[in-house]
Order: sequence, then structure tokens, then C-alpha cells
Amino acid sequence: MNKLLGVLLSTLAIGAATAAPVTYTIDPTHTFPSFEADHMGISVWRGKFNRTSGQVTLDKAVGAGTVDVVIDADSVDFGLGIMNDKAKSAELFDTAKYPQARYKGKLDGFVNGAPTQVVGELTLHGVTKPVVLKLNSFKCIPHPMLKRELCGADASASINRDEFGMDAGKPYGFKMDVTLRIQVEAVQTP
Repeated sequence: MNKLLGVLLSTLAIGAATAAPVTYTIDPTHTFPSFEADHMGISVWRGKFNRTSGQVTLDKAVGAGTVDVVIDADSVDFGLGIMNDKAKSAELFDTAKYPQARYKGKLDGFVNGAPTQVVGELTLHGVTKPVVLKLNSFKCIPHPMLKRELCGADASASINRDEFGMDAGKPYGFKMDVTLRIQVEAVQTP
């Protein structure tokens, strides 16, 4: 009996040690990176991107994972047509020249099996800079309809847009710091 128990425990230990990372596909209908930017020091403009794609890998057993997200810069949306056009112009995102933004990083700071941050790089407006996303929340559950695991997070960070070559309004006193707020959901890839 002891021998059988030992074999079973060894088998379980080997299985746990060789668990592979799980891949999740970002759900574009539940993922909308948004941002908040100064408007002459008198108000804060808020916008979002309506089209996002990408993948996340997660290995809960070892506390590791990766994030690779592509944002369609042409989908920028302030809720006001004239601002959308201005944001797409060469003065800001220059979407004709830089149609995509991309964030690639590694899940980090695991506590109780969940990451607390993503350490990575943002490529925006043709410039790549390090950006750490703080994960304000992270949770995985069984998707009630798809019967696969669903993970979601609320992330935030702050960047200086002039470091990415986007300094429109700086001579007029616009602050260059931008707050990023990102809600994301991803479903386990079949």
C-alpha cells in the first residue's frame, strides 16, 4: 500500500512540475484600452481604442506568463468626431504612418497565484519604451457559456506622451503625462 501511494504521489508531482502554460486569446468585445490626457490644465480628455487583439500565456504552477497585445490606433475614440480626426492626424497618433500600438510583457509579482504587474514595453508612434502595468485586479473563472477558463484584469500605468514623439500642445502648457486604464478579458484558447 505504501509503495502504491508513493507511486501515485510521484506521478502527481511529475504532472504538476510539467504543467504547460495555458494560452488565452484576448476578447476584443471585452477589452478596451483607455487613456486620460490633460487639455490645457483646465480639463481631462478621455478616450479609448475600440479594436484590440492579442494573446496571454499563463503558467499558474510556476508563476509566469506573457502578454502580447496589438491595438488598432485608427480605432481611437473620444466620443467626438473632430477629436477622433485630430487624434488620428500626424499631430498625435499619425495612424497613417503608425497604424498599430503594441504592448509586450511578462506577468510578474505573483501573489496567491495571480500576477500583480506586467513588466514590458510599449511601442507607440514608432517608439518603444518600458512600461510597467499595475494589475489592480486579476481573476480567472470558468466561462459559464464557453466552458473554458476566462481571465480578466484591470490594469493601469502612466506614460509621458512626448517620450513617444507625441508632444502636441506642449508649447501651450498641455501636460504630457497620460494615464492608461485598461480592462481586459481573455478566454482560454481551445
